[in-house]
Amino acid sequence: MNPAMRALPIRRLFAALGPAAIAATVASASYPIGTPSQAWRAAEKAAWRASRVVQRSYKDEVLQKLNRLPEKPFVLQQYGQLSDDPTRYPLFSVRTRDWSPDKPSVLITGGVHGYEKSGVQGAILFLMEHAERYSKYFNILVVPCVSPWGYETIERWNAQAIDPNRSFNPNGEVVPGRSFNPEPGTEESLALISHLGSLGVEQWMCHVDLHETTNTDETEFRPAKAARDGSEYVPGVIPDGFYLVANLENAQPAWHAAIIKAVREVTHIAPADAGGKIIDEPVIQEGVIGIPPPALIGLCAGVTNAPYATTTEVYPDSPRATDEQCNRAQVVAISAALDYIMQVGGKEEL
Repeated sequence: MNPAMRALPIRRLFAALGPAAIAATVASASYPIGTPSQAWRAAEKAAWRASRVVQRSYKDEVLQKLNRLPEKPFVLQQYGQLSDDPTRYPLFSVRTRDWSPDKPSVLITGGVHGYEKSGVQGAILFLMEHAERYSKYFNILVVPCVSPWGYETIERWNAQAIDPNRSFNPNGEVVPGRSFNPEPGTEESLALISHLGSLGVEQWMCHVDLHETTNTDETEFRPAKAARDGSEYVPGVIPDGFYLVANLENAQPAWHAAIIKAVREVTHIAPADAGGKIIDEPVIQEGVIGIPPPALIGLCAGVTNAPYATTTEVYPDSPRATDEQCNRAQVVAISAALDYIMQVGGKEEL
């Protein structure tokens, strides 16, 4: 190996090697838990859970920051807790205090996949720097860390080895061929659904769900999913750059274009692959992939009836992006989304 590459941190090393090398590296080894072609049972899930390690502090990096928010413009509310450790993992939202039925309502969610750090920190940064100004025009609800156990252990799944972002389906509805949790939600998703229902918002205006696409999707999480489900791991390609996920039947192209234009000032936009796709989904405009409404079942991005709804995807492992850029990209995406809605509604840009 090139000496310069040997000195790189592991995530930068994978970025330097490229997607083909990542896929070859992962495909050459079986996932260490379970038996190939056999779905996990309780023993394998318990072994997986026991092997997870806390790597960062939800209390220090999330709760303490929320507790430092000024009381005048914000209401901090606990809306649930995780039974795995209720004291360690309380669930909190922040909403603007001057909530009014006369203003459109906006939902910002982060950390549905706990390991995607910029979604969490970007949501908090938006609260600290911008939310109060936008509250003149919008009711704003921010749920910065939907999955705190996943945040601490840097995991996509929750402690039960279930993907929360396939679990926003309280009626147990599933889409054949897609990996949605057939159970009626998880603690994380059901608590958020209940919280949203308690606010009495009949029509949401906007929902921005903050995510990342990382190299560990290929080095850990997709191989783990294949092992858990007893299926074959098929390597994918990690896109290098920021992109958005839209509802194919309500794509709001001008809105998405405004977000992409703003984010481009902070970090680079992911290009389509040779087949015109990103993560095997069609690119419907620069930096935006579209998925059909049935595929939204179970996703957090489909939890409201907002006409303006999108999922952000930041690439933190790129050698062309820093953690600060990734956090800022999330903030800029939210701000651009709201600026566009204000302009359409005849309001001045803040």
